[in-house]
Amino acid sequence: MWLSLGLAFVGGYGDAASFVLAKTFTGHVTGNLVLAAIAVAAHDWRATLAPLSAIITFLIGILLSVLIVRPLKTWSSWPLLPTVMGIEVILLVAASLALSSGLAQGVGIFVIFLSLALGLQNGAFRRVGGISVHTTYLTGMITSLISAQGEKYASGVLPVSSRAPDPKIELLCGIWIAFVAGAGGERRWFFILARSGCSEPRCF
Repeated sequence: MWLSLGLAFVGGYGDAASFVLAKTFTGHVTGNLVLAAIAVAAHDWRATLAPLSAIITFLIGILLSVLIVRPLKTWSSWPLLPTVMGIEVILLVAASLALSSGLAQGVGIFVIFLSLALGLQNGAFRRVGGISVHTTYLTGMITSLISAQGEKYASGVLPVSSRAPDPKIELLCGIWIAFVAGAGGERRWFFILARSGCSEPRCF
């Protein structure tokens, strides 16, 4: 469970950082499709590059997670979790180095590496204790959570007082809180740096 919460924090932080720096989401597809559609409607073709590149690399990350995880599962002696986490850490470090390099395309490279890392994370960590989870976006989990609870309490099968805490609800709520905390933490860091007089991408 703690791993899921940590990954959700990383997902929220990465999404917030990419939006603050590049007005692009790196942890999910829907927001970037909307941004790309707005840019197309405004005939701002250059503005479509960031969201479309983020979408493509995020999807490539999910595909890579399948290609990496599947053979590793057949090798019982090979550590699956450290391998995937190691690759993600390398991508996050590369994103950070690109951002602080001072290159003209540093922010764009940052978005690509971060999207790839979060796509890998989202594809590799999809279940915790038999519960389907996502650690880089929340819409699907919130929808399923509210729907399940609405159906449960509307059925009236059990009195409310006799219903024990649902571990699925506890897990999904924890992931939601961790994701929001990550996004809020990045925003707080942004304000601290801006107040200190450094608001350039290399400061982040």
